[in-house]
Amino acid sequence: MAGKSNTFENDFLKLIFNGTTIANIANNATSGPLTNLYVSLHTGNIDESGNQTTNECTYTGYGRVAVPRSSAGWTITNNIVTPTANIMFNTCGGGSNIVTHWAVGTDVSSTGKVLYFGEVEPDISVTVGVIPFILNTSTITED
Repeated sequence: MAGKSNTFENDFLKLIFNGTTIANIANNATSGPLTNLYVSLHTGNIDESGNQTTNECTYTGYGRVAVPRSSAGWTITNNIVTPTANIMFNTCGGGSNIVTHWAVGTDVSSTGKVLYFGEVEPDISVTVGVIPFILNTSTITED
């Protein structure tokens, strides 16, 4: 298995989450780059073959949350990404879900490409009146 240097891991995360160019390697798209990443909630594992609709929540009022693809939306330090603020989802207006996973993807709706996904700990029980959220202490690590 090949690895990456810590410096490149950090640069890579900044490219994906902040749109920051990696000098002499990669530029943020000059025509129509993503300005937001979309965080989704899931009732089961997404795994590497999934997309943003895989096991996605279905409670009434649910929708993906747009997070700016910049340092206003994501903080990157020592190869770890954290949201700069809690990511608040819509209040459950009907139905229920048990949230076990979350993902960061490229699309506000439809299949979309999953960039990163992980478990929610502890699970979130979503019922009428509950506002699910991902804490700003949640992490994505590139290593």
